Amino acid sequence: MDSPDKYAMKLLIVEDDSGLQSQLRWCFDGYEVLLAEDRSSAMTQVRRHQPQLVTLDLGLPPDPANATEGLALLEEILATTPETKVIVVTGNDDRANALKAVSLGAYDFYIKPVDAEALRLIVDRAAHLFELEAENRKLARESASPLQGLITSDPGMLKICRMIERVAPSDATVLLLGESGTGKEVLARALHQLSPRSKGPFVAINCAAIPENLLESELFGYEKGAFTGATRQTIGKIEHADKGTLFLDEIGDLPMSLQAKLLRFLQERVVERLGGRTEIPVDIRIVGATNKDLEALIKSGDFREDLFYRISEIAIHIPPLRERQGDRSLIAHALLERFRQDQRRTNRLGFSTEALRAIEAYDWPGNVREMENLIRRAVIMADGPLLEPDDLGLAASSDSQDHIGLREIRDAAEQEAIIKAMGRCNGNIAQAADLLGITRPTLYNLLDKYGFRQ
Repeated sequence: MDSPDKYAMKLLIVEDDSGLQSQLRWCFDGYEVLLAEDRSSAMTQVRRHQPQLVTLDLGLPPDPANATEGLALLEEILATTPETKVIVVTGNDDRANALKAVSLGAYDFYIKPVDAEALRLIVDRAAHLFELEAENRKLARESASPLQGLITSDPGMLKICRMIERVAPSDATVLLLGESGTGKEVLARALHQLSPRSKGPFVAINCAAIPENLLESELFGYEKGAFTGATRQTIGKIEHADKGTLFLDEIGDLPMSLQAKLLRFLQERVVERLGGRTEIPVDIRIVGATNKDLEALIKSGDFREDLFYRISEIAIHIPPLRERQGDRSLIAHALLERFRQDQRRTNRLGFSTEALRAIEAYDWPGNVREMENLIRRAVIMADGPLLEPDDLGLAASSDSQDHIGLREIRDAAEQEAIIKAMGRCNGNIAQAADLLGITRPTLYNLLDKYGFRQ
C-alpha cells in the first residue's frame, strides 16, 4: 500500500522506553514526529500541536504493569481532539486492554514486540483515513456555506449572511459599508445570485478607478458623434445591467456632477446617453459599496444627502477580518488550497503551528485582500511542505502558549460569573444562585471547585 501524502501530519509517540522511542522515531520518516514519555507530557503535546496520529503504549508510569494510566490518557486525547487516530501498543499478555482501548475509540492496536514495518503500515492506513475524513468535513462545511464564495464561522458574518438571504428577493437598494478587502463584492454577487434577477447580468464598476471625464460615458453610454472619438453608439453600464444588478463599488468617490445624474436615474429609472435625447427605461437593482464615511462626506458637502437615502434603503456594515472570530485561520487554509491548485503544486501544503499563530495575531489592515496577496506569494516561493511566518512575511507570535482549550475558557467564564454574582449579592449564596440560574448545591460545588470557600 502506498503511503499517504503526509504534508503536515504530526505523529505523537507516547512511550516511556527511550530506546524504543529512538527506534520508532526513525521508523516514521516523512511524519513530523513528537515524543512524550508519560500522560502529562503527552497531553502537553496534544494541546500544543494537535497531532493527527498517536501511537500510545498503554503501560505508562507510574505503574507500567497497569494499563489504567494509558487508557485514561486515551480517553483524554479523544476528548480533546476527537478526530485524532490513536494506535495503542501493548504487551503480548494484555490483549484484553487493547480490545478495551478500541472500544473506547482507539483506531487500532498493535502487540509487542514492535515490528517497525507492520506498525508503519497501520499508521499509514490511519493517516489515509484521517485525510479522507478531513476532506469529508471540509466538503460538508462548504456545502453548508451560507453564501457562495464566502468563508466564515464568525457569528457576526453569519448574521450578515442571513440578512443578505432575506434582502435578496426584494428590489431594495443595498449599501455595503466596510473597509477595503472585506468582501463587499462577494456579498453583492450573493445578493444578485439569490435574487429573481439571477439570470440577468451582474455588472460591476469601480467609481474610483475611472477618471471623472470618462465615468459619465461609462455609466450612461453615448451616441455616435457625441464627442470627438465617439465613432459609434455605445450603451453604458446602467443599460447593460438591464434586468440584472449594477454594483457601484467605491460609490463614495462618485463626483458631485454624476451624483445628481445618478439620483435622477434612481427616481425616474430612465437614462439618456451622452449626445442623445431619448429617455431609455432600464430595470435594474443598484447595490453600492464604499469604505468611506458617507455621513461625514455629507457634512463636508462632498456627498448628496438625498442620494445617500436613495442608495441606503438597506445598509449593511461588514466587519473587518481582525474582528471576525476564527475567520483568519479558516480563510487562510481555504486560500492556501486554492492557490496551491492555481500554481499546480502537486505536493500538499500546510501551515506550521507558528504560522497559524502569526496569522491569528496579525491585524490584517488590508483584510482578506492582503491575506490573498501574502499567501499567493508564499505558495509560489515555498520550498517545503509547511509554510512558516517568514514565508508569509509575518512576525512570529509572542504568545507561545496559545491556550484555546474549551475547558479552560469555560472555567474562566464560570469563575468570572460567580465572582460577579457573589459581589452583586454581597456574598448571599441563595441570591447569587438565583442570579446565576442554578441551585444552591450547584453553586456550593462551584465555589469549592474554584477555591472560593475557605
